[in-house]
Amino acid sequence: MECLGTFLKSRRDRVTPAEIGLLTYGTPRRVPGLRREELAQLAGVSAGYYTRLEQGQAGSVSGQVLDALARVLRLDQVETAHLHNLARRSVRRGLSEPPREEPHPRVLKLLESLGEATPAVVLGRRGDVLAWNRTGHALVAEHLPFEAPRNPPDRPSIPRMFFLDPHTRAMYRNWPALAEIHVAYLRLTAGRYPTDARLAGLIGELLMNSPHFGAMWATGDVSDCTTGTMLLRHPTVGALSVDYQVWLQPDSPDHRVEIYTPNDPASADALRLLNQQSGRGDEPESTTVRTEPKPSAERAGCACSGYAPHG
Repeated sequence: MECLGTFLKSRRDRVTPAEIGLLTYGTPRRVPGLRREELAQLAGVSAGYYTRLEQGQAGSVSGQVLDALARVLRLDQVETAHLHNLARRSVRRGLSEPPREEPHPRVLKLLESLGEATPAVVLGRRGDVLAWNRTGHALVAEHLPFEAPRNPPDRPSIPRMFFLDPHTRAMYRNWPALAEIHVAYLRLTAGRYPTDARLAGLIGELLMNSPHFGAMWATGDVSDCTTGTMLLRHPTVGALSVDYQVWLQPDSPDHRVEIYTPNDPASADALRLLNQQSGRGDEPESTTVRTEPKPSAERAGCACSGYAPHG
């Protein structure tokens, strides 16, 4: 997964001297953005220390230094948080197998309370579908088995679907914009969970098998995924436009409830038709895929949409 030095260099390349008031006097430059020594001077650290930092040889880094670098590099709030996450990762080594993800019972109750008129999907840390209602399933992945989220090894993976499933790619009219959001959010997640072996495996798989993912990953962009618009060319109900919004869960912050609402009357009609064709009308208890909750002692311990088993 990404290291601190790689991210710093990608952000350094993005900032031009003119943007921060540095005079170059027309001198030819070998780098597209700031030189290491320029960034170091503006951040108040020595050029030698910054070089070691970018090369991964500086050890732990203070929050004050990271905030100074973020200020010079003009990082936003999410990018700054990612910078801090990467710095913490640099002092931790190795990957570990994460615990199996299960949706919190309260998240499942929320999903059930939405009924079937509102499409909704519960997503795990790595973008796996942990649960969905029938209309949510019909909207984002009707070509997959509705029961797929029940079995962890077979759970649909939104990142895999977006980059490795031609059916999913063909369905989104604004696929490039949505794909960039997926990659930027996956980078943010990788910074939050640097030792997650399954997450590292997912990123490696996508880099190996999708040139589009590789090109987007190389930009170094990072962002959260909370709201946006999906323009679909749905195989059953045709063209529609929906907004997605993500509800975070305090009890299980890794999990996200993604809800879809129509942007125009035609799209609302399409969702109603999808609801009708999904089979069972408004029966939340019987139509929501859910997994068996863990015993309460285990539950107490504990964030956008393709399919492929991840093992």
